[in-house]
Amino acid sequence: MESPTFVRFQLGAQLKRAREKAGVTTEQAAALIEVSPSTLRRIEQGRVGLKGPALNALLDRYGVADAELRETLRSMAQAGKQRGWWAKYGDLPNSYRQYIGLESAASAIENFETLVVPGLLQTVDYARAIISADASQPTPQATDERVTVRMERQKLLTEEKLRLVAVIDEAVLRRQIGGPEVMREQLSALLDAQKRWNVSIQVIPFREGAYASMVSSFHILSFDEGPGVVYIEGLTGDLYAEGEDVDRCTRVFSSLRAAALSPTASTAMIKRIRDEGTP
Repeated sequence: MESPTFVRFQLGAQLKRAREKAGVTTEQAAALIEVSPSTLRRIEQGRVGLKGPALNALLDRYGVADAELRETLRSMAQAGKQRGWWAKYGDLPNSYRQYIGLESAASAIENFETLVVPGLLQTVDYARAIISADASQPTPQATDERVTVRMERQKLLTEEKLRLVAVIDEAVLRRQIGGPEVMREQLSALLDAQKRWNVSIQVIPFREGAYASMVSSFHILSFDEGPGVVYIEGLTGDLYAEGEDVDRCTRVFSSLRAAALSPTASTAMIKRIRDEGTP
């Protein structure tokens, strides 16, 4: 795996399933390896790794006796200690680091956005305008780093390592983020992206009225190895969901695509709004 974050995420998910199957509480497992319950939850969420002795103690307590599985999990724990390319950017929020790590391992992403252009499709100036307005009030240096990281992430598309299906509300095209010139450049970039075999953009027009999930943006990340995950960004914290939640969000995304214009008609709308040059 290229992404240590993805390895930690999968390891954490397996440990959580093993703990629940064994009937061991979070508090009991945390006490066993002498960490706080909150730290154990972070391990199970893939946010932090754990050392071999702690892993062995948990596997023993959970009754995981299969030698091959134990060795696989130990290898995952070791791989999860590696550093991703984004580690050199020191000012990134931890939640953003985790998302980048999972994104780097994904084979496909289905992204629904209500107000902003998906990060993988943003231009430099559009990204700078978005990041500068962030509630965390990043410093100019932090803003520069985050813009650089956002552009680096886009190599997943240009190097054809990832397929992106994006559904966006018409409001995304009309909100004047960064001003008219920045938006014109951004809309042109969307038109260029639409020409890629691995990018599909669909727009839900205002005339569609109410539709599913219109107040909540989300990402569905799919992987060649391991189950998919849904990511929802929040002001007070990020949410990662698995299992039935992935299935439910996949159904919602299919509904959104059905409500949206076709990629061809969406391209025509983006071009028309760009050429109008007015909100």
